[in-house]
Amino acid sequence: MTTRVQLTLLSCCAALALVATGCGRDDESGSDGGSLITADGSSTVGPFTTKAAEDWKASGGGDATVGISGTGGGFERFCAGETDISNASRQIDEEEIALCEESGIEYVELQVATDALTNVVSTSNDWATCLTVEQLGKVWGPGSKVTNWNQVDPSYPDVALKIYGPGTDSGTFDYFTDVINGEEGASRTDFSASEDDNVIVQGVAGSDGGLGYLGFSYFEENQDTLKALEVDGGSGCVEPSVAAAQDGTYTPLARPLFMYVKLGSLMDNQSVSDFVAYTLENAETIATEAQFVPLNAEQIAEQQQKLEGATS
Repeated sequence: MTTRVQLTLLSCCAALALVATGCGRDDESGSDGGSLITADGSSTVGPFTTKAAEDWKASGGGDATVGISGTGGGFERFCAGETDISNASRQIDEEEIALCEESGIEYVELQVATDALTNVVSTSNDWATCLTVEQLGKVWGPGSKVTNWNQVDPSYPDVALKIYGPGTDSGTFDYFTDVINGEEGASRTDFSASEDDNVIVQGVAGSDGGLGYLGFSYFEENQDTLKALEVDGGSGCVEPSVAAAQDGTYTPLARPLFMYVKLGSLMDNQSVSDFVAYTLENAETIATEAQFVPLNAEQIAEQQQKLEGATS
């Protein structure tokens, strides 16, 4: 399985530059004269879009910049007209919809992959293998005072609990708090937060009592230092996996991942249209190589129809 581009690099460099072919816009052009495609948003979806851009360029396509500012930060830029594509690990919310409407930004929502949001501990943790949704809520709920593993379960040892999670601009944060705590954004605040999932990986891996949550692909890439916990959503403990995310047994933490594409960019910039069409046509391969849960053939066809309808 192809190793994905490390987001630490993306965070330091702000973007990965590739050059796009096709009809260009006067204000933004790649090194070959073609238009530059700009994407920003979710740190979870970012590696998927980065892989799509790498493959597209290798096939003779052109250039895109892929930024990582979190789902919320990406929508802010997108609705301000600064980007062509907004990567999102949740659907656009009402405030963001209103912001885009105020700016006259129309778009098409495309699901590109599925994720199994994963709770992780250090490989040195030999006591926890499965947590219930109720236990996760006990740890992460607003005002939680849980600071030791023996408060999560009396059978666990007296080890200080150190928790790490995405920042509030992250769609992962929004989704997790919604399904675990019952309200989007409802969470304890005394945890180490970062929009860069690699920081979460390092924090959890470096602490015997560490606990965090992140996208499945980040666990896949760091299995030598992280252990994934099973989750009991009411029907028994289920391990996060591609199969469990696809068949619906990994509840409630399996979720869709999106690319939002500006209609103006699709109509005015052939590079954007070509890149998005390429991404959907190769979505299964891209997702697999970037360590995501791929869409099935029926789901891909549905997204291709949405794109065709938006551009016709």
